[in-house]
Amino acid sequence: MSTQRIVLKFGSGILAKPKGNAPDKDQFRKLAGAVAGLVKSGAQCIVVSSGAVAAGMPVLGLKERPCDLAARQACAAAGQSRLMGLYSEAFAVHGLAVAQLLLTHGDLDSRMRRENAGNTLERLLIPGNVVPIVNENDSVAVEELNFGDNDHLSAEVATLAGASLLVILTSVDGLMDAKGKVVPVVRDIDAVASLVRDDKGRLSVGGMVSKLGAVRIAVAAGITTIIANGRKPGLVQGIVAGKPGGTKFVVNGHNF
Repeated sequence: MSTQRIVLKFGSGILAKPKGNAPDKDQFRKLAGAVAGLVKSGAQCIVVSSGAVAAGMPVLGLKERPCDLAARQACAAAGQSRLMGLYSEAFAVHGLAVAQLLLTHGDLDSRMRRENAGNTLERLLIPGNVVPIVNENDSVAVEELNFGDNDHLSAEVATLAGASLLVILTSVDGLMDAKGKVVPVVRDIDAVASLVRDDKGRLSVGGMVSKLGAVRIAVAAGITTIIANGRKPGLVQGIVAGKPGGTKFVVNGHNF
């Protein structure tokens, strides 16, 4: 693991409480512990995190996730600092610091801004005790809020960072076959496209369609990608160590 660079995407559904109106602090502690374990094993980890809207809802006195875009953006603006505070507290227990990087898809489409973002990530990873936390800049951009729950962004960040592995953690166990069982390994994305439904969790913005789109981007860039349940204890460490868990999309038929 000493040379591994891993991008882990945390979806809204695994960061919020069951009602979706506040962050689940226990989850932040568990996920930070899992990432800290990878870092201490020699991996370089970048987190792409949703959850700003849920974090901002209590600030604005909302009990239900707002439907209109302006309200969701306001929640994200109010919740982003709180989100980072939760990560800072959770990682500090393990002697790790966090750094916030807010991006839009326009940043990644611009050659100069993409290069600047890549340089920033590289510099943050040098000390070995900093975990970059990437989120879409939801107060000015709408891709995550309307379409993908940062799925696409996580694949773009993994490509930008030259990651060897992208782990998309969500509230389901992985890609399900026609009988409702998890497909453990996928070597041909087109062959499983018919299994993908456009449904999504109540607290999530992106469904499996969005995640498969992210997988296509990552795999095309040579990055093995795993979709797995972010609420299962020990799962992150296990799948990075090569144990079965979730659905693994391999590159050219080879594991990472």
